[in-house]
Amino acid sequence: MQRAELDAYLNRFLEVARFQDYCPNGLQVEGRAEIGSIVTGVTASLDLLRAADACGADALIVHHGYFWRGEDARVTGMRRKRLAYLIEKNLNLFAFHLPLDAHAEIGNNIQLARALGFTVNGQFGPQDIALYGDVQPALSVAALAERIAELAKLKTPKWPH
Repeated sequence: MQRAELDAYLNRFLEVARFQDYCPNGLQVEGRAEIGSIVTGVTASLDLLRAADACGADALIVHHGYFWRGEDARVTGMRRKRLAYLIEKNLNLFAFHLPLDAHAEIGNNIQLARALGFTVNGQFGPQDIALYGDVQPALSVAALAERIAELAKLKTPKWPH
């Protein structure tokens, strides 16, 4: 798949244009034009960039990318290392903050609600980022805490070394 094709698809699917966000959503760092392998993650840390490269990825799709409004725009320290790595390895970085929180099908909020056993009845708030719904049967705070603790025990795969 071509980078431009993936960029257009993700922007449409996640409805990027409807959000006012604190960072740019979509392609943040341009890499190779042809994309055959994609790695996903929460934050575009240097560890994730290295793991993606070790897996042979051409692109990363993350929730927390770079260039946040109000942060120092200079390319120094950690930012310099991350950008240098992406450019050196010719990796594409796509980031979606609010669009990935709010997406009604694959969004972070809906996935958490489903994992906790909530029935989601709709979205609300600025940019429809929050959800409302029901828990049947009703849970006590202790039962909800137990459910969250059980979910936290799930194993996650280790990074390739």
